[in-house]
Amino acid sequence: MTVIRQDDFIDSIADALQYISYFHPPDFIRALGEAYRRERSPAARDAMAQILVNSRMCAEGRRPICQDTGLVVVFLKVGMDVRWDARMGVAAMVDEGVRRAYRDMDNPLRASMVSDPAGARRNTGDNSPAIVHMEVVPGDRVEAVVAAKGGGSENKAVFATLNPSDDIVEWVLERVPEMGAGWCPPGMLGIGIGGSAEKAMILAKEALMEPIDIHELKERGPRGRIEELRVAIHDRVNALGIGAQGLGGLTTVLDVKIRDYPCHAASLPVALIPNCAATRHIHFTLDGQGPARLPPVDPGVWPEVHLEPPGTARRVDLDRLTREQVSEWRAGERLLLSGTLLTGRDAAHKRIADLLGRGEPLPEGLDFTGRLIYYVGPVDPVAGEVVGPAGPTTATRMDRFTDLMLGRTGLLGMIGKAERGPAAIEAIRAHGAVSLVAIGGAAYLVSKAITSARVVAFAELGMEAVYEFRVQDMPVTVAVDSNGRSVHATGPEAWRRNLP
Repeated sequence: MTVIRQDDFIDSIADALQYISYFHPPDFIRALGEAYRRERSPAARDAMAQILVNSRMCAEGRRPICQDTGLVVVFLKVGMDVRWDARMGVAAMVDEGVRRAYRDMDNPLRASMVSDPAGARRNTGDNSPAIVHMEVVPGDRVEAVVAAKGGGSENKAVFATLNPSDDIVEWVLERVPEMGAGWCPPGMLGIGIGGSAEKAMILAKEALMEPIDIHELKERGPRGRIEELRVAIHDRVNALGIGAQGLGGLTTVLDVKIRDYPCHAASLPVALIPNCAATRHIHFTLDGQGPARLPPVDPGVWPEVHLEPPGTARRVDLDRLTREQVSEWRAGERLLLSGTLLTGRDAAHKRIADLLGRGEPLPEGLDFTGRLIYYVGPVDPVAGEVVGPAGPTTATRMDRFTDLMLGRTGLLGMIGKAERGPAAIEAIRAHGAVSLVAIGGAAYLVSKAITSARVVAFAELGMEAVYEFRVQDMPVTVAVDSNGRSVHATGPEAWRRNLP
């Protein structure tokens, strides 16, 4: 009989979470490298290059791929012949592994989980609890799949109960453009078909844990209806021209994974969950011989890539920025930002809106006049870092505050990732402002452009506090210019025309 010790299980969970925080799965790197090689859109190609360079830097520096180090999802298959040498329950042991991983002093990970989600939304401080799915199966092993799922991609999950005669491919093709770019393509689509509402969602999430193999599938040809669906959805989604980061290009999805399950004759449950460019998961098995042994990563897996040279971008002095200068920028243009900017996310925007709504002043020292705001919640720094990985969060979530911020604070523009909604675009146009995008999935690379950081307001919000960053040559792209023209509309539209 196999005996699994409590400490071995906890250590394995913690080690796995540290491992996936800085190591992309090799199959993802190979697939993204091939997509980079084929890409013809300059904007999408540069986005992929940044993601690949960031990936190698994180592997070498043992720092997080993305500042959103994710909610923890664990799938467990526990053998019926396993005996536990443990005082804690299995879910409690998983949570203890999460705490140890996210509080690791050498590579602290950002705690993003909040309790009382419909009320005070207090950060739990250690990213627990995890989402645990457990199954008891024949055998004498414990098989685990550990994943860290970012909020940007998780927020785009959708479910529908279709009619049995409905076309699943057409349903997916309608949903993907609605998802926008907040899930940080290129990535994967996980699809669950059948079962019930909750079963379909779990199937979709499980599907994302499978290796990327769409090109092998195409070479040998599909075997059965599920593989036919995978090929059809993969090709037709990429034909939408959405591309990396939604900037327009040849590759939106690297693979489509599907799992199915029998369902009621009167229904067709379908779930769709994307995985972002910071896809993070690892599989391991415990056999009673100690903690899991995680595989070494081959440095040769990363392809040679070339970042766009600085000379091709407009240099911007943030400390002398004017509305007239902003009006000259055009959607799709690349900028290099140097100087001072402020940060802020959901919680900070809510605080600011409440203060302005009550007619109260902003906290002393918080002045947005003539500034840009960067939508970011950074990881804590280590070993002399100014700031930890500090990639952008989804700009769309701040759309509801855009008109207020531009109209009442003197703000000139915003930096985030993904598209802006119609109301935000109209506010940007009306105020002669601008919205910029940094590359999601390149958080460690972006942090190297930050030369100093200090908290200026709402310190109690932790990673959601308002910081002042000084940056040097921070690369961004104009997403929405002062005329209201959006690259997330023009880019995919142009590439749809270019695709065969």
